[in-house]
Amino acid sequence: MPDEGLKLEFEQPILELEAKIRLLLDSGPELEGPRLKELKDLQDRHRTVRRQIYGALSAWQKVQVARHSKRPYTRDYVGMIFQDFTELCGDRAFADDRALLAGLASFDDIPVAVIGHQKGRTLEEAMAQNFGMPHPEGYRKAIRVMELADRFGLPIISFVDTPGAYPGIEAEERGQAEAIAHNLCRMSSLEVPIVVCVIGEGGSGGALGIGVGNRSLMMEHAWYSVISPEGCAAILFHDAARASEAAEALKLTAKDLKAQGVVDEIISEPAGGAHRYPEESAANLKAGIKKHLTDLLSLSRKDLVEDRYRKFRKMGSWKEKKEKLLKAKALGRA
Repeated sequence: MPDEGLKLEFEQPILELEAKIRLLLDSGPELEGPRLKELKDLQDRHRTVRRQIYGALSAWQKVQVARHSKRPYTRDYVGMIFQDFTELCGDRAFADDRALLAGLASFDDIPVAVIGHQKGRTLEEAMAQNFGMPHPEGYRKAIRVMELADRFGLPIISFVDTPGAYPGIEAEERGQAEAIAHNLCRMSSLEVPIVVCVIGEGGSGGALGIGVGNRSLMMEHAWYSVISPEGCAAILFHDAARASEAAEALKLTAKDLKAQGVVDEIISEPAGGAHRYPEESAANLKAGIKKHLTDLLSLSRKDLVEDRYRKFRKMGSWKEKKEKLLKAKALGRA
């Protein structure tokens, strides 16, 4: 059975079944008769319960899944999807930020540039990688590698997984806002295909700093929003404990964002989440990247920039209902 890592409250029925299955498997090398039937029944029940629970997750529960300690991070996906990855370090101005992974690789024989937020698996790694929250030098490293890709005509694959850019004083002193703004500007004009993949958390400008692409893919149980649910709850309700309410109001799930046109494709995860089945999740993500990258490679450099412009230009568009407008005109308000 997969290692469940962090225990989520709503997963308790799944964990109990997994414990029973492990107990049976550990009881002897071979199972026969009633014990074999019991194992098969438990496995069938396990599959059913997983589908039921993961088919009806709330927005807040999806946020919890996105933060799971066993969920694949950027470096994990790089190892499962790409070949011959060579990491490039440093921003050529201040330092190397380990919260932002960047380098060159092969994607089914296509040379590409890869960038992504990187969280740590252990406490030591998490602290060294600042829990996936980049400093300005992280975003400057990312754009350095992206500009290198642009110079040599390499597609860019970006993995978003951060609670947000680091908000500390030292980050502000070194120009956090300017670094992110510069990335937004430059990414909008790069003349190569850019495929963005939201694999876990997509927090605010920290996510968007490497999130301007021609196509945006999002894992089924990831979240992407202008602010975290806790931050939103603290501002609106003056109570961070009401994060579950804020999560629903923010419309931060893949399904919500697909309906709003922010996300181009939802990448399905096996019932039970990517933290239980990383290889299957990586295979689904790779297929999504390949499909969209193949389409984008047929566009000219000029058309790629125009395609990206159109994608972001139409976000947030709205239409006023005709009846409402006519009523306003009749009342002299339009």
